[in-house]
Amino acid sequence: MKAMVIYDSVFGNTERIAREIGKALGPDVSVVLVGKVTPADLAGLEVLLVGSPTRGFKPTPAITGFLEALPADSLKGVKVSAFDTRIPLESIKSRFFRAIVKRGGYADKPIAEILVRKGGELLTPTGGFFVIASEGPLQKGELDRAAAWVKEILTD
Repeated sequence: MKAMVIYDSVFGNTERIAREIGKALGPDVSVVLVGKVTPADLAGLEVLLVGSPTRGFKPTPAITGFLEALPADSLKGVKVSAFDTRIPLESIKSRFFRAIVKRGGYADKPIAEILVRKGGELLTPTGGFFVIASEGPLQKGELDRAAAWVKEILTD
């Protein structure tokens, strides 16, 4: 299986999740920072997973820009999914801010929407992995959860 994990990371948490996902997929999987991948690198892929920290309810501009620049139908026949790192809703003390986050959402959904728009076949559910506070670290058990998530979506 030719697979790639593309990620962006601000504080290193999303990179850790991406690398764990890549490790769970096997030794031949490429795990690449978004700024180091070109559309040509996607040729022949069977699986593409894309991840970003949630920044203002959406992915980083680097992830969005890369995906939007892909040609139409460039992911046709590719199984795709998205993941993000996020602060857990229940850790937000203010009811007002919890409501804003609940309404605004996280980065996984916008990434998945672009992947599908570019022709990808969405593997669900998309993934959301928790950090403690905005800079992290990851909550205990999230690396194991990331490895289990990718195995789950590939067996359904």
